[in-house]
Amino acid sequence: MAVSVPLVIEYEDVLSRQASSLHLNASDVGGLLDYICSVARQQSIFFLWRPLLTDPKDDMVAEVAVAAQCDAVVTFNTKDFGSINRFGIAVLTPGQFLSKLGATQ
Repeated sequence: MAVSVPLVIEYEDVLSRQASSLHLNASDVGGLLDYICSVARQQSIFFLWRPLLTDPKDDMVAEVAVAAQCDAVVTFNTKDFGSINRFGIAVLTPGQFLSKLGATQ
């Protein structure tokens, strides 16, 4: 997993806005972000590929994936990430990703 500082800030913004609908409190959000930061590789971004995707916030994800030379982006929003395949990066749903890992049958 790879993240950038702007991407973690975006995760924090989205999680904070959606916390109540996800049954999370501020401490839960902080803990989740701390965990992500502890297991993910912090990727510096030296080249912006914008605009690449239709949503500028999705571009942040794409730029991290390209810079980190990721094999895949895992998202429920597969339709908006089609352009990333030109970098040899697959777009997988969480279910597809878990299947590739052998975590589902």
